[in-house]
Amino acid sequence: MKTRHYIFFGVTAVAVVVLLMCDLLLGATTISPSEVWRALWEGGDADVAVIVRRFRLPKAVVAALCGAALGASGLQMQTLFRNPLAGPYVLGISSGASLGVALFVMGAPLLGAGSVAFSLGMVGAAWIGAALIFMLIVSVSRRVKDIMTVLILGVMFGSVASAVVEILQYFASESSVKSYVVWTMGSLGNVTTTQLGIMAPVIVAGLVVAVATIKPLNALMLGEQYAATMGINVRLGRMAVLVSTTLLAGTVTAFCGPIGFLGLAVPHVVRMATGEADHRVLMPGVILTGAAVMLLCDVVSRLPLSEITLPINTVTALLGIPIIIVVIIKGRNLF
Repeated sequence: MKTRHYIFFGVTAVAVVVLLMCDLLLGATTISPSEVWRALWEGGDADVAVIVRRFRLPKAVVAALCGAALGASGLQMQTLFRNPLAGPYVLGISSGASLGVALFVMGAPLLGAGSVAFSLGMVGAAWIGAALIFMLIVSVSRRVKDIMTVLILGVMFGSVASAVVEILQYFASESSVKSYVVWTMGSLGNVTTTQLGIMAPVIVAGLVVAVATIKPLNALMLGEQYAATMGINVRLGRMAVLVSTTLLAGTVTAFCGPIGFLGLAVPHVVRMATGEADHRVLMPGVILTGAAVMLLCDVVSRLPLSEITLPINTVTALLGIPIIIVVIIKGRNLF
């Protein structure tokens, strides 16, 4: 790696640590750095320890995991489709996961599912919904060579999933609709420690698979035929991307709602910062940058009104959309 890359990774790692600390400090109750440190390691005041350990620390960990997951899934999809506008939100992956969650949320209460069973069922439903949409897109991309057509079809698949969700809302009870609408706004603070115990291993597994796709992704940048001549098993590589993206985007959507634009914007930020197209640099870069950006969004969401947390989707849109506009206007040849 070049010196520029080491500097980038060093700065990004420091940013993650600093933003993580800011996430622990900010909130309705102001806590000093020394109090946070004592709460984490030495016990300290009992009330402060409860706030830090039970609420703020899990939320900060969730933010870092979500950012890393969405950044990695966005990079994989942009490379697989060779489309700078591809992403789990734009191509309908999040819509598919939302459909699965909507079906489960409006049916699970009738079955009397417990909290742990409900969490597992929600994740499973999101996985299935995300996987179905992604499999449709992959199938279409193998037959349709025009990447813009694939992008449009992905948007259409997502729109169909959204239409089905609206039909479900029309027939569902008022309480179910309210719960689902609140969920769609996105939230990092609703994940309990029990749910985090489910969420974290799944996202880590998805990131491990994403790292394993680095070599196939580098080869796929020049086309499937070139990748095959390089000895890459294209079908296996595509399946690995499917599994990774489904685990990452599906799990984030299940627990935190459909968070948009971050998975689309972060890969472009890393490409512009590093000047690289090599996934050996990009993959760890998007994981670190995604974690930093999501932590920043979480911090920003609590700055305007300390006692009210803004929906995380509004903040990611405000930060992510300008980046996408710049990419489109400049028309960078990133692939």
